[in-house]
Amino acid sequence: MTDAALYFTGPETVEVREASVGPPDADELLVDTRASAISAGTELLVYRDQTPDGLPADETLDALDGDLSYPLQYGYAASGVVSEVGADVDPDWVGRSVFSFVPHQTSFRTTPDSVVALPPGTAPAVGSLLPSVETATNIVLDAAPRLGERVVVFGAGVIGLCVTRLLAAFPLESLVVVDPVERRRALAASFGADRTTTPAALDGGAGGGGSDAALDDADLAVELSGQPSALDDALGVVGYDARIVVGSWYGTKREPIGLGGRFHRDRIDIVSSQVSTISPELRGRWDRDRRMDAALERLDRIPADELITHRIPFERAAEAYELLDSATDETVQVILEYS
Repeated sequence: MTDAALYFTGPETVEVREASVGPPDADELLVDTRASAISAGTELLVYRDQTPDGLPADETLDALDGDLSYPLQYGYAASGVVSEVGADVDPDWVGRSVFSFVPHQTSFRTTPDSVVALPPGTAPAVGSLLPSVETATNIVLDAAPRLGERVVVFGAGVIGLCVTRLLAAFPLESLVVVDPVERRRALAASFGADRTTTPAALDGGAGGGGSDAALDDADLAVELSGQPSALDDALGVVGYDARIVVGSWYGTKREPIGLGGRFHRDRIDIVSSQVSTISPELRGRWDRDRRMDAALERLDRIPADELITHRIPFERAAEAYELLDSATDETVQVILEYS
């Protein structure tokens, strides 16, 4: 079978091109991809040409070398089955389900230490969700929720929903999720949110009247909407000495943020969370292996069938990106499936 790979070739344009993968080297695995998840955050920024010029694709992932200029391969959520191994690799790898941070393509060569062995029986589509669960794990570690806190999550996309699921396990006073899309708010409630609301409702009074501590005096806000304007909403719902954790990557998107009001006088902390690295405060006890182990343990706690709204054949990948770009109310997680 001829191998193929997905390329971003220009703004709002992707192509499936023939690829040459070949047999594994002595120290490699050959993996046949079964499913790969599309990131509706980072990948749509690449698709829409909203990434900063000259920015490296990802300096922590060997498969994503170079920068984000067109044409490029991108993606980091491939789940598949080992079909062949090199002469120096344990043959027991053959037939194992694995995950790897590689772009969308029908098969790939990699080394055993560059894959994550998935638990037996893990469906390929579920395995492709592992980066989202790892990212959510990292965000919760950075947020450090405490007993009895009031927490607000902005954005009920895939990452926001995974974070909601993890936060729901903590003994919080309240967990509120803010999203404009009704379907996503319903999912947030099923994932464990105590309440949901819309950004418009915040603008209409919630968060400013002092009568609702969950939305006027929150201890922690987690911004995962992908919209810079949500930072203003986050500033509006937190109280004195509160913290805001920003897990969104905005790319080149810009919005005016009101930092001239309560931000300084109320000593509000705004902290970045990015999965490529572990927070300096945690590195004494945590590394990427431990974080991945924690994500793997929680992978089966995420209701994958509720998250995955569309499964599209790899050869029709262009349709998947058009769908994500134009029909956000209908989509949550889009999966590419490989025959």
